[in-house]
Amino acid sequence: MGKEGFIEALVRPTVRVLTPYSSARDEYDGQGNAMIFLDANENPFDNGVNRYPDPHQKSLKKQIAGLRGVSTEQILLGNGSDEVLDLLFRVFCEPHSDAVITLPPTYGMYAVLAGINAVKNIEIPLTPDFQPDVDQILKKAGAHTKIIFLCSPNNPTGNSLRPEEVLSILKGFPGLVVIDEAYIDFSESGGFVPLLETHHNLVVTQTLSKAFGMAGIRLGICFANPEIIAFLKRVKPPYNVNELTQKRAFKALSDLDKVSHEIEKLKASRAELQKGLLNIPFVKEVFPTDANFILARVDDARLRYRQLLDKGNVVRDRSTQLGCANTLRFTVGTPEENATLINTLNILDT
Repeated sequence: MGKEGFIEALVRPTVRVLTPYSSARDEYDGQGNAMIFLDANENPFDNGVNRYPDPHQKSLKKQIAGLRGVSTEQILLGNGSDEVLDLLFRVFCEPHSDAVITLPPTYGMYAVLAGINAVKNIEIPLTPDFQPDVDQILKKAGAHTKIIFLCSPNNPTGNSLRPEEVLSILKGFPGLVVIDEAYIDFSESGGFVPLLETHHNLVVTQTLSKAFGMAGIRLGICFANPEIIAFLKRVKPPYNVNELTQKRAFKALSDLDKVSHEIEKLKASRAELQKGLLNIPFVKEVFPTDANFILARVDDARLRYRQLLDKGNVVRDRSTQLGCANTLRFTVGTPEENATLINTLNILDT
């Protein structure tokens, strides 16, 4: 089966024949101050947001394509990464029939979206060092398993997945392999986007919420081969990325020096925070991390979480996650915030 046939065979039958909604800006997308727009039932009085946004985010996609070394046809933008992930379920997974594979401990939204879309979630735990169990993954992937979700760097553990394991999954699994790279800019690894050219079942998701400091604008990014992107476009809402988000993202991507400077500061702060945590008597283990957070095992996570909260420090108790008993997750803050956290931990009762 050819590459195009391979992707189309994975798509839900109803989506294959779906005629997508055509918005006013799909039918006419020209620009020009001389044009009189009377086609979209907009309010004509200019306030900066009275017109619908570009449904294809053309200017923004050009910036992202240049940054990540892909074509604009390989990009889909969403209202946060969660919308992108949901679209993947809706395009490729038949409710009450298909399945996905997730690797706990990992980002909890994969399982939530599987439940929302009535798709079976096959959980295959990561190994004790938080790497994929390739043999078990390929063994348990059945004929109706459409997607495997990987997270690298992983949340909540912080570690990156080894490329050799990821490549084995890409080569051995006949469905889509989705790699969530929300934290990739904090890693020394270049990530998996370059593999898009040789692995047509690969989908990579990223976000501006973390390294770019744009969590409030909700912009998720999907990189995939153009055929996958074309099917996702069939089901996405016509104006899913609003005008304010597009403008703010464009501005952020126009000042990459500022973003790079902040990333380097956060990496340095991460290293200092790791050192500080290792000196806390009740911290039993500090896990390696390539993200902007650190997972640490403590003597009693529930107790330490409450103590920190009482002293004005909000962290995350991840103890309910598989393999994460008695762990707290610490986001890397400003140097001042990290110092306050370490000072607080040092004065807690031991």
